[in-house]
Amino acid sequence: MTGSASLAASLNALDARAVQARDWAFACLGLSIEPGGASFAPASADASFRRYFRIVDGRIVDGRRSWIVMDAPPAVEDCRPFLKVGALLLAAGVHVPQVLEQDLAQGFLLLSDLGAQTYLDVLTLDNADALFQPAINALIQWQLASRPGVLPDYDEPLLARELALFPDWYLSRHLGVTLSGDDLAAWQSVCASLIAAALAQPKVYVHRDYMPRNLMISEPEPHFRVGVLDYQDAVYGPIAYDPICLFKDAFLSWPEARIDTWLRRYHRQGLMAGLPLTADYVAFRRDADWIGLQRHLKVLGIFARINYRDGKPKYLADTPRFIRYVVDVAARDAELAPLAALFERYVLPVVPLA
Repeated sequence: MTGSASLAASLNALDARAVQARDWAFACLGLSIEPGGASFAPASADASFRRYFRIVDGRIVDGRRSWIVMDAPPAVEDCRPFLKVGALLLAAGVHVPQVLEQDLAQGFLLLSDLGAQTYLDVLTLDNADALFQPAINALIQWQLASRPGVLPDYDEPLLARELALFPDWYLSRHLGVTLSGDDLAAWQSVCASLIAAALAQPKVYVHRDYMPRNLMISEPEPHFRVGVLDYQDAVYGPIAYDPICLFKDAFLSWPEARIDTWLRRYHRQGLMAGLPLTADYVAFRRDADWIGLQRHLKVLGIFARINYRDGKPKYLADTPRFIRYVVDVAARDAELAPLAALFERYVLPVVPLA
């Protein structure tokens, strides 16, 4: 295929809104659509309605200039939280995309490019210690900048709405199970306990999706920097939320001993840095496990909702990982026996774990 034909094919593959985003971004950058010029191609998509495109200026000979275009349709996405939280992260010294241009009416942002390689692409058992260290450092920087009244509170109504996703979407829609009677009472009791535990934790800024898929290898060694993405849903809430999210991820599973080592490292560094952590690691680990349960139950519901409401089935393949997280924690704590019983009765017969 000739250069002109290849360009024509790539342009034809874009939908109307993608073409609109491309034309807007090219106009901002003073680029033109021509063979051998700038390219415009999908960079990534996520579980929301946002999607991302990468522009690469092909005219640069001794290096590459590239940018990211965020497409966030205003009818279903709001760019303003992304802009607000990004500014807070940047002020805290965390490496995030710079906003170069914006058109909120159309839902387009032109961003600096932090690179194409995520933590998820490269993490292994051998390099995880080295890679998680800068991720812990960046998280502590972010948490140290926390102030009340700046971001939405991770309050009781929000925690409750998130927990409701599990019975509404995973149990009811996905498994065909409707809780009633003693089962419903048990679930409501578990929710009340998880919410109370979450609200009792010290409060900091919470990214809410601080996981390897949203961390970038922004600069190669020896000047390695971790870049942080997908922070628009940040809130002010439980301090243990992001650490457990980092190590009990949606797409990677680690041995329990490694998770405990990394949590201890975060806890020790956070105390030394002045974060409002309890000095008792056992109490902190319980906080992490319990807020982790809240997250994992929520994610099970979200992944089912994404499948049935949004037509994105691939996320369901990762639900056994979260079921394992829930079952393992519930089995270790007598207070969580009602939750363990619900999973044994309704979930494990359908999704047996090896």
